[in-house]
Amino acid sequence: MSLFQPAPNVGNAGDSSRPLADRMRPRTLDEYVGQEHLIGPGKPLRVAIERDDRGSIIFWGPPGTGKTTLAKIIANLSKAEFIEFSAVLAGIKEIKQVMADAERARQYGTRTIVFIDEIHRFNKAQQDAFLPHVEKGNIRLIGATTENPSFEINSALLSRCRVYVLEPLTEEQIVLLLGRALADKQRGLGEKDVQASDEVLKTIASYSSGDARSAYNVLDVAAGLAEKNAPGKREITDRMVRDALQKRILLYDKGGEEHYNLISALHKSVRNSDPDAALYWLARMLEAGEDPLYIARRVVRMAVEDIGLADPGALSLCMAARDAVDFIGMPEGNLALAQAVVYLSVAPKSNALYTAYGQVQADVERTRAEPVPLHLRNAPTTLMQGLGYGRGYQYAHDLDAKVADMQCLPDNLHDRVYYHPTNEGIEKRIRERLEEIKRQRLRAAELASIPQKKES
Repeated sequence: MSLFQPAPNVGNAGDSSRPLADRMRPRTLDEYVGQEHLIGPGKPLRVAIERDDRGSIIFWGPPGTGKTTLAKIIANLSKAEFIEFSAVLAGIKEIKQVMADAERARQYGTRTIVFIDEIHRFNKAQQDAFLPHVEKGNIRLIGATTENPSFEINSALLSRCRVYVLEPLTEEQIVLLLGRALADKQRGLGEKDVQASDEVLKTIASYSSGDARSAYNVLDVAAGLAEKNAPGKREITDRMVRDALQKRILLYDKGGEEHYNLISALHKSVRNSDPDAALYWLARMLEAGEDPLYIARRVVRMAVEDIGLADPGALSLCMAARDAVDFIGMPEGNLALAQAVVYLSVAPKSNALYTAYGQVQADVERTRAEPVPLHLRNAPTTLMQGLGYGRGYQYAHDLDAKVADMQCLPDNLHDRVYYHPTNEGIEKRIRERLEEIKRQRLRAAELASIPQKKES
């Protein structure tokens, strides 16, 4: 069988061997549910579709939001040949063959739409193969991706496409779609005479996380259970839905944008001292299958970046949480991480250490690498002593105040102050201590400037 299939014949919509989601796929814009910001009256995508716009486009959105459906609606409305294939199956050889066929077809006045599902899975060379043909107008490219095109699509190809962002469907929209499926006798479950209350449909919708395809799949399984277990009235119950669901569907990709969105939400909730939000985002990641040790590493980072010396105990607690996760595993370790993020959320906040180290890094990068001052160097050999290594060093423990008036930074940075403790938590005491050290150092300088009496 060829990898390149024509747009499906909607006349086969009643084929019960096909998944319910595919059978119920909208055939027109009027049947389409959701994405009103794109296909509502007068909205940009609807206008482009109705005037048969020839520009290439990328649909970016979560699974089950209608990306492929929109491509097929465009194919049905467009006066063009439609070729569909998946980036999972096609290679560079197949791409070049399709491009050659499209170029020949254009010479005879035939337009070609090439729809690529999961276009982000194509590598750079494969994406580059489309570029000249998109540029020349040999094809109209329609791509669908769940990944951020800014990161996954070549900039040259992306610049020649218009990107449309699809949003997860609302629970109300999914309930509407499920109701249609129950009533539709030609394509849906109408012939089975299965019923479900609005509450049951809302349960399915709430667990689908905006993914219509997943909601259809759950409804199909639940309808099968109702058909099997109820010889009389075939009513889908809440228990049947939960049996069909097994586990809530959570939108998540450990290597994709949602991974970084959620860890960012967790970190910023902790930084903003919001323990409830921090717990929620933590649970979203853990329940979706994120590596708990990855979260533990990020939690340790939060302790040093956003709390620092305002509460030095935060780092110890987070390291203990990491060890607990490593030792007892999951799901028991989730409470250790929960304890850590709540502690960090309510702890006093300071980024003074983070800021100080950033300034040090900048100075290391942009200033000359001055040699270590001689008085700070060890002098284990006679030669090194003769060269002045260690000369002028003052041993702080021999001084009453334990502070010497001694420069420890190189000459080109001798006046730099990197660490500015806040008045939060322990850092308030550290600030007071630094002020005391400064006074002690000034006093030591004054004493050093007083001429010493000569012994008779």
